Amino acid sequence: MKDSQIGLKDAVAIGIGGMVGGGIFAVLGLAVEFAKGGTPLAFLIAGIIAIFTSYSYARLSLFFPDKGGTVHYINKGFGKNVFSGGTNNLLWISYIIMLCLYASAFGSFGAKLIKITGDYTTDKHILLSSIILFSALLNYISFKAVSIAESIAVYTKMIILSGFVIIGFYGLFSSNYISQLEISNWSPSIKLVSGGMIIFVAYEGFELIANAVPNLRNPEKNVFKAFFISVISVVILYILIAIITVGSVSFSQIGKAQEYVLAVAAEPTLGKIGFVIIGITAMISTFSAINSTLYGGSRVSYELGEDDEDPHELTKIFWNEPIGLLITVVLTLVVGNILNLESISTVGSAGFLFIFALVNYVNYKLSKTTKSKKYISLFGALLCIVALVTLLYQQFGINPAGLYTVLAIAFASYFAEYIFKKTEKKNKK
Repeated sequence: MKDSQIGLKDAVAIGIGGMVGGGIFAVLGLAVEFAKGGTPLAFLIAGIIAIFTSYSYARLSLFFPDKGGTVHYINKGFGKNVFSGGTNNLLWISYIIMLCLYASAFGSFGAKLIKITGDYTTDKHILLSSIILFSALLNYISFKAVSIAESIAVYTKMIILSGFVIIGFYGLFSSNYISQLEISNWSPSIKLVSGGMIIFVAYEGFELIANAVPNLRNPEKNVFKAFFISVISVVILYILIAIITVGSVSFSQIGKAQEYVLAVAAEPTLGKIGFVIIGITAMISTFSAINSTLYGGSRVSYELGEDDEDPHELTKIFWNEPIGLLITVVLTLVVGNILNLESISTVGSAGFLFIFALVNYVNYKLSKTTKSKKYISLFGALLCIVALVTLLYQQFGINPAGLYTVLAIAFASYFAEYIFKKTEKKNKK
């Protein structure tokens, strides 16, 4: 229908909203901890991988438009089997991990704001759990309310973050910490790269454009523009934010305020009001990201049930929404209250780097059909694999729990699919 179609601006908003949905608020401090003065370069490295991957997504979504997005492309490239089903299970779990990341950021900013505006203290996990439950209720009651909240949040956070960049650069000229950006203060190369990879989740979200392509007007003209405008805009924004943060706040302060460092970076120029504005922006942003990701995660589970890659019971409806929404909420509450921020970020980044490597490979494999330049997708796949190996190697040395969690989740995703396929085959016989 004509009124259900979206234009280029809408598609770009979906991409930017998906990326600047909460990741930058949650992982900026973690990036500085790893890359130090080289944090802007770390964001650039992660952004380059996102740019190459967006090429594959653009080609695949143009020739295989489907609301299933990534799930559909994995099935196109590998067929419906244990491997593709396990990979799509991993995608669903990666959505859950992203929800944990957003909720963790919401809890951290909220707890700090409550502490500085009164005599009260609130546990981060109470806020984390509350926002997940509230967002779930909103999803069940009204998807229209979710859409309105998302649209308002996208424009609000972009306006405020743009203002932060402009004012922040003005403050850099009088900062005592601008020397932290010098090359002598950069981390060693492997740690710098791994810093870029552990915060790769901040770029996750551009693939949501692919889900909207079936409703995009003039896709031949607008698909590439939508992907590249949104990704490149966010890469530039993140680099500028990283420059201002590293140049305005001492490394020791960043270490102490790791989970709400962006708000701390607003204080040198704007004072306490800057902290409050960025803190509120972070909470609005992460709230909207939780809303949309809950919706997207439930749709992934529905697709898996509909394609018989998971039990068909996942297509059942509970309170006007797929049963996968309830499952996603319960798993998010459990995982979000168990894992720490670094482990959550590691698992999320590793999951999406692996899935994006496969999407790049699928476009390489189907390059004749999608009329693609094979070397771009092949290079994108190699970048994702190298980044994934670097991330896992670094985590093995400093955060083995995060590495073991990644491996355990990957094993569970594929093993569960193997058992399901085997049981299904036996039942058919």
